Amino acid sequence: MFSHRTNWSFTSNPLMSTLHALKEKKVEILDLTESNPTHAGFCYPAKEILFPLNSVKNLDYRPEPLGDVKARQAICAMYAREKIFVNPDQVILASSSSEAYSFLFRLLLNPKETVLFPRPSYPLFDFLAQLNDVSMESYPLVYHDLWELNEEKFKAAIHKNIKAVVVVNPNNPTGSFIKEDELTRLNQLCREHKIALISDEVFWDYRFEDEKVKAKSLAGNKDVLTFTLGGLSKSLGLPQMKLSWVVVSGPSDDVKKALQRLEIIVDTYLSVNTPSQNALPAWLSLKGKIQKEIIGRLQKNLKILHELCAGTVLKPLNVEGGWYAILQLPEGICEESWVLELLAKHHVFVHPGYFFDLDAGAHVIVSLLSPEDVFKEGIKRIVGHHV
Repeated sequence: MFSHRTNWSFTSNPLMSTLHALKEKKVEILDLTESNPTHAGFCYPAKEILFPLNSVKNLDYRPEPLGDVKARQAICAMYAREKIFVNPDQVILASSSSEAYSFLFRLLLNPKETVLFPRPSYPLFDFLAQLNDVSMESYPLVYHDLWELNEEKFKAAIHKNIKAVVVVNPNNPTGSFIKEDELTRLNQLCREHKIALISDEVFWDYRFEDEKVKAKSLAGNKDVLTFTLGGLSKSLGLPQMKLSWVVVSGPSDDVKKALQRLEIIVDTYLSVNTPSQNALPAWLSLKGKIQKEIIGRLQKNLKILHELCAGTVLKPLNVEGGWYAILQLPEGICEESWVLELLAKHHVFVHPGYFFDLDAGAHVIVSLLSPEDVFKEGIKRIVGHHV
């Protein structure tokens, strides 16, 4: 009766079963996995966010396949402030980055053709690949004080069935950016093998300033056909407003052909709601105000993590940006058992590294988005749990 796409296991894993059991007993859990900014205790400028929605323009439906031109112009202006210059005809609106991925997979891949994803990375990608009938393979990121792309291993992962490569910039959960030299090599390999680049930059604005990083957005990448994803979910901490975008760049002929096809794809769905499109220019003007509080939280929690783990055998890996941090556990520890015992005994919920395909050693992933008091107490219990 059901398609093979949804032939998933619905059995709860031991970690989630333990979490649900504790919640049923009304046990207070310190959740260090928080990914929903609207549940993280931030003070949003409510009136300024809601006022643009109170407009009679929202009663008028004027479908535009690529999205409202004023909304797309506002996105271009946002990139221009970063010295990245694109025009509105290169921008396509979608309701979410997940939907944008689906549009791009439909554009670039036939069923069973392959898209390369970084490893480690976010587990959602596996579901997106399955639901769009494409094959998913990985290339590894390696850690040497910072996470980086290994060119030889990337080359070894390429074969004739691969039609697209995804980079997550910064990556989730490693918090690593694509550097200029890495992009140069990526462009060269993608040109040689006629592969498109998809750059997921939903966390792009959350960069921890460091001159050594030299992070680079791919929104202005002209060397190969490139699709750069962003959205309100992370950039403004407003996942409920359901608006994302794709910037198409690269050689002009490739861009033209891609946009012709994408226009038909997005016109088929017309999924982006009118109120969010009309409000986008006003919302983007709030970006600095909203991000200031979020970035402040991320930096404070990162400092807490390093301070509390200093002098212990627990090692926070270096992170360049994003909302997450990786904590390396000592050798010989069973990651799943350690995390399960942490939850059962100390009521601290973290994600084990294998959730994100971290397969070299034992790690846990913590969200820097968590309220500071929760985060600090949770890390204290983690340190005490190991001792």
